[in-house]
Amino acid sequence: MANQYSFIFAIQHLLPNVDYYQYNLHCDAPLTEVLIAYLADAPFDTFEETPEGLAAYLPASNDATPVDDLLRELQESFSFTWTKTHLPAQNWNAVWESNFQPVVVNEFCAVRADFHENIPGVRYELVINPKMAFGTGHHETTWMCLAALEHLPVEGGRFFDFGCGTGILAIMASKLGARELEAIDIEDESYRNTLENAELNNVHNLKAYCGVLKDAPEGPYDGILANINRNVILDSLPTLASWLKPGAWLLTSGYLQPDYDMVAAAAEAAGLSRGEVWHRGNWVCAVFNKVG
Repeated sequence: MANQYSFIFAIQHLLPNVDYYQYNLHCDAPLTEVLIAYLADAPFDTFEETPEGLAAYLPASNDATPVDDLLRELQESFSFTWTKTHLPAQNWNAVWESNFQPVVVNEFCAVRADFHENIPGVRYELVINPKMAFGTGHHETTWMCLAALEHLPVEGGRFFDFGCGTGILAIMASKLGARELEAIDIEDESYRNTLENAELNNVHNLKAYCGVLKDAPEGPYDGILANINRNVILDSLPTLASWLKPGAWLLTSGYLQPDYDMVAAAAEAAGLSRGEVWHRGNWVCAVFNKVG
């Protein structure tokens, strides 16, 4: 197993009281995205980057033989090793909550659950109860997006959180003085969790929706948050760019360092210019600005 946080981050996505096979793939970081692409059609519930490479979780009710065969086939083309471990059924959400530790982003903000004590010494404190939804600040992408928001113009604007997860970024934007916030996620659990976390943080200017991009309210927006993944960002860039006001920003994350140039080229083709870039681990967080 990798480190504590990579495992805990992954199990928040697992179905409660279901047995799983955990596949640990040991490979170089650039290969993880390639392997995910090849494994995307296999019946895995969750993929998670680990310091060793990649962890993938397969419900034990599935026949593991085709998955094992696929991995052996991939080893003929790519350099990686793998192991498989059986994880007996548990209340995965309870396991997640028992191991969830607060996250501090410099002196800017802290993220904790409602069962933690207050965290002193930060400007903002967010209470996020994940309820199996993505976005607690533990992962490098969310941490960087929170840190980036400290330096972006937010006060008085209208913003869109695309792939909102727990709603953490939209909630942070509200704390920074956003006038109006729209958020959407394809997962019903994330949509409902966003509403619950907004209430926990006394945020009342956030509207959340369950669906895909076409189901979201159109712009114009003063900024868009897109901490999601490379392929969704690439597919959505023309629409997201068209929804930005001139001079507005798009904050992106959820993709690896080798993919930045690809995302940046697509952003420029959509009429955006490159802005500040952050790196944490193997991940990227990048701002793009609407030209004009």
